[in-house]
Amino acid sequence: MQVQSSRLSANMTGSDTSGGLSTNGRSALRVDAQRNLEHVLRAAREVFGELGYGAPMEDVARRARVGVGTVYRRFPSKEVLVKRIAEAETARLTEQARAALQQEDEPWAALARFLRASVDSGAGRLLPPQVLGVTAKAPEEEPRVPQQRPSPDGSAPQPGGPGEAVAGAAEGAGAESASVGGTDAAALLDVVGQLVARARDAGSLRADVSVSDVLLVIATAAPSLPDPEQQAVASARLLDILLDGLRPHAES
Repeated sequence: MQVQSSRLSANMTGSDTSGGLSTNGRSALRVDAQRNLEHVLRAAREVFGELGYGAPMEDVARRARVGVGTVYRRFPSKEVLVKRIAEAETARLTEQARAALQQEDEPWAALARFLRASVDSGAGRLLPPQVLGVTAKAPEEEPRVPQQRPSPDGSAPQPGGPGEAVAGAAEGAGAESASVGGTDAAALLDVVGQLVARARDAGSLRADVSVSDVLLVIATAAPSLPDPEQQAVASARLLDILLDGLRPHAES
């Protein structure tokens, strides 16, 4: 009788006398796992944004306040976590660029809006090098961003339409960009190419500025400082200087 009473009580409370988890218990574990995932992703974005993608997984775990084993259960290798963060930030930048393109009629205002929004969000610091399109130093030449640079005879490239800007950006980024972020990377290059081409055609952007140059601006204009207020002031000041450098200036 006591055994039957215990079983009836267990059924009513949702517990499992065989040692398994109740439905409520499994739901709690799922909530806890989701919370841990969010902590890990937030921590990874902060750590990689501050230290670069070379930061160890232990730093991510420490910032998320979880064990490193928890990180590896969700992301079996560091490469998987890096890819997840890079794709998310590439998509974020693409949406910011689209918003600027659609909501600003004046070409320079649209480009400047995209740059300011990107720097404020910190997404540019998390773009993978392949998307930035910076090449390693070649034996015969200095390191440079290859798209739309002056030709060997010193003449500047002629401004082109969005297709030309995007094609140059893709060449500068290299074939590897297709493997980092997939279609997200291609979409980012496309929409930023349109912003660059519009501003250049309007005469408000230097003729030698490329899509890769613009991405480099947002990757470097958000210094990582310990004090958030100081970082905001420094980022705004640095971006103002960089924006001025993008504008065409009359030769003295």
